[in-house]
Amino acid sequence: MKFETISIHEGNKKDEDSKAVVQPIVLSTTFERAEDGGYPSGYMYIRKDNPNRKSLENVMAKLEGGKVSCAFATGNTAAMSVFQCLPAGSHIICPDDMYYGIRSQLKTLFKDILEVDFIDLSDLDLLQKTIKKNTRLIWVESPSNPLLKLVDIKKLAAISKNNEIKLAVDNTFATPYGQLPISLGADIVMHSTTKFLNGHGDVCGGIIILKEEDDFYEQLKTVQVVGGAVPSPFDCYLVTRGIKTLAYRMKGHAENAMKLAGFLEAHPAVESVYYPGLPSHPQHQLAKEQMNSFGGMLSFCLKNGESAAHKFVNGVKVFTQATSLGGVESLVEHRYSTEGPDSTTPKNLVRISVGLENIEDLINDINLNL
Repeated sequence: MKFETISIHEGNKKDEDSKAVVQPIVLSTTFERAEDGGYPSGYMYIRKDNPNRKSLENVMAKLEGGKVSCAFATGNTAAMSVFQCLPAGSHIICPDDMYYGIRSQLKTLFKDILEVDFIDLSDLDLLQKTIKKNTRLIWVESPSNPLLKLVDIKKLAAISKNNEIKLAVDNTFATPYGQLPISLGADIVMHSTTKFLNGHGDVCGGIIILKEEDDFYEQLKTVQVVGGAVPSPFDCYLVTRGIKTLAYRMKGHAENAMKLAGFLEAHPAVESVYYPGLPSHPQHQLAKEQMNSFGGMLSFCLKNGESAAHKFVNGVKVFTQATSLGGVESLVEHRYSTEGPDSTTPKNLVRISVGLENIEDLINDINLNL
């Protein structure tokens, strides 16, 4: 089956009693045991499993081309669960531009447990020099947050394999519609399901998809079940419902983003635009090779500095100034002030989550405020 068909059918299970076409939400925290003490339904307790969670995990594994997946209560929890599967003292290599929440997690919660280096992963010689005997994981964002930097996932996968290191890719910006890291050689794919997968700004969640149902999966499943940071049935239902329209939403997001990026690049008040779909993007050719869609995220820097960025985000009307991304509504944010004093993001940078409004309304709103 093709992407759109998988999105609609692999996350849905018709109810056998009512014959409801759409899978119902199963809110029960526990499930009846048989006379012999077994679990004839296959479900025991909500923390261990739930029909709605199973549906979400199934459709995401299928879309990403993986064998199995584990859903979590937040994107941060999903990433943290991967890190928890590593032996204490393990070394991780991460990109120099990455989601601030996961970067902070590694620098605070894991500072006495794991070694971490943040480097430019597009520099393969530097990567080779950074690998140590205890390196167990290379963590990738491509495109990255918020500079939309890309890395060559195939080349990183080859290096990882040669050194017996797991390669994990945060695919939140691209989504499986835009990029399939496992097909490029990655072992692990992570998503914040809060974002484009749900697509409507009303759910918090995360998910990990694995290439193989191996020992690492068993460790991850243990962290999921024993740790207990799992999404509710209702949250799983909403994300699975959002995935049904993912392909068609992403087409709209990408089309709007491309037009908006072109408009911004030509505007005299704009210093630079970061969007992999632009020919001016330094890794545009790589984007064409490993991405199926350039996505709905872009960033740009203003010539008149941080004050101009603040003035802009406070002046727009169609856009909403807010954290997060991936919804049908367009969001705009001065990213540096969100990340904090140790942020490496340029102070004059504005990040945009391009929504599905009419592109003329979005362009007019920007034009009135630049």
